[in-house]
Amino acid sequence: MKKVWILLLTALMALSFCACQRNTEAPAAPAAPAAPAAPTAEKAETPEEAPARKAQVVQTGSGITVMTAEDWAGKYPEIYKSYLANSDNKEVHDYTKDYPMIPIIYEGMAFSKFYGSARGHTYTVEDVTSTGRPHKLANCFTCKTPDYTAMVNEMGDAAYQMTFEDALAQINESISCYNCHANTGSELVVTHTYLADAMGDDLQNVDPATLSCGQCHVEYYFAPQSKATTLPYQNLATMTPDAILDYYNRTIVDGQPFADYTNPRTGVRQIKVQHPEFETYMGAGSVHKDTFTCADCHMGEATAADGTTYISHTWISPLENKTLMENTCAQCHTDLTGQVRAIQQETERRTYAVGYLLEGLTEKLALAVESGEYTEEELNGIRAVARDAQFYWDFVFVENSEGAHNSALDSDCLDKAEALANQAMGMFK
Repeated sequence: MKKVWILLLTALMALSFCACQRNTEAPAAPAAPAAPAAPTAEKAETPEEAPARKAQVVQTGSGITVMTAEDWAGKYPEIYKSYLANSDNKEVHDYTKDYPMIPIIYEGMAFSKFYGSARGHTYTVEDVTSTGRPHKLANCFTCKTPDYTAMVNEMGDAAYQMTFEDALAQINESISCYNCHANTGSELVVTHTYLADAMGDDLQNVDPATLSCGQCHVEYYFAPQSKATTLPYQNLATMTPDAILDYYNRTIVDGQPFADYTNPRTGVRQIKVQHPEFETYMGAGSVHKDTFTCADCHMGEATAADGTTYISHTWISPLENKTLMENTCAQCHTDLTGQVRAIQQETERRTYAVGYLLEGLTEKLALAVESGEYTEEELNGIRAVARDAQFYWDFVFVENSEGAHNSALDSDCLDKAEALANQAMGMFK
């Protein structure tokens, strides 16, 4: 299976050390970081017990100093050790080998050459600099490091105009505490202000422990003019795959709908979906979004040697958390592992099947272009349908749970992708 464990391992970078997209403005930040808060030994509240929490948004302006994960090690030694344990997740899969259709479907962009799976959060800077894909602007660092997050919060959109190399020279660590906590030590803070912008008034309708992960595990694009990391919606209601596709189709750049790349053989202006875990989990059909946060499932409670409890910052699949499975999941699921595996296997099967259908469509369209037998109007009609078909397929393919977060939504997207691909096939002479 594609990302079976890595997928759920990084699926929703919860609570603490998250990172990846958007921007808003607030009062100027203080020059010095806040003093570390004292650790708590109190048992974490269950979703049923927890009071409603309101999202805090980071202050922007000048004088931002990032406190590193190591800076907090003395105050939160167990949490720090659990964070470092993410380094154990070293394995990288090349999806271009696992999914033979990718080089054809993604032709025209770097992912067709190499598409590596994500490793632990401690490798994000290393991975983005060694990917082999060309880097032009610093916006590639949006979800990779707190140092760049702080640059955006201090400089605004000017940070997105920096070169990759200039930003890299100022970066010291991968995803860590500042990304989800700012410099508070304990409070959850939305530090990627583009998320606050995109959520609008709905920001206060989502638990901060889910928003923290949603900062990075989202679908996004770089605005054509500012190059700023941007989310393609304005609230929860417009966060659906249908609405997102409509957003891109209505976003006109140089007289044409927005595209991340153009396939050189077919001329299809394609949207490259990123990793929409947040949109998927919060979407229609999700059975857990109103009861559990990302952190509830992916960041378990742990016990230190002295008997105190803390929230582990080793991000894992809930299937690997025996205590969670026995004390929480078992209240509703008699065999959650088997249920998840069945969902993932079916999602994987359909993803392959529709992927091969898209591969065939791509090749047939390339031949049609080459043949000279079609007018540009006829070709553009096929291209428009093919673009939408690939979008729906990609929305499922790059989402890191393989159906586990919201099987109903994923099934709907694959249904639409298949129907649109068949529609496009029927448009050839």
